Amino acid sequence: MSADNELDPSRVELGKFYPQPPAAVWRTLTDPTGIEHWLLPSVGFEGPHPGTPFLFTLPTNPPSAVACEVLSATPGESMVWSWMDPRGPQPVRWTVTWILQPQGHGTRLLLTTTGFDITDKFQRIQRNNIERGWRQVLSKLATVLDGR
Repeated sequence: MSADNELDPSRVELGKFYPQPPAAVWRTLTDPTGIEHWLLPSVGFEGPHPGTPFLFTLPTNPPSAVACEVLSATPGESMVWSWMDPRGPQPVRWTVTWILQPQGHGTRLLLTTTGFDITDKFQRIQRNNIERGWRQVLSKLATVLDGR
């Protein structure tokens, strides 16, 4: 959110509290074999190593993928990815930022996706789809963290 607390329609910003400590949330976010349980199956994701390109495979018909790269990571605190859906008429690269903040005995996770051009109809649709998708992802992450 911007300094004046007005929503910025060119970004998706979601927060969620998890009762687990930051170290547990970080392990789950960055586990190469476990990421498919709360996000998507990946190819090439080997953890939070800057410069690492990877793909998320999408269960669409025909199958598709999201091209990503780890841009930066501070263990236990934050991770930044580029995120590009190559299916669009003009593929656009967005930035996904994961920030973990200790809160009591748990963790506040802030997930932000930026780079949307809301004057472009396709990107407005993508922005709204991504927001809905991230809400589901954060709920799935809670389920994985709870061990269910």
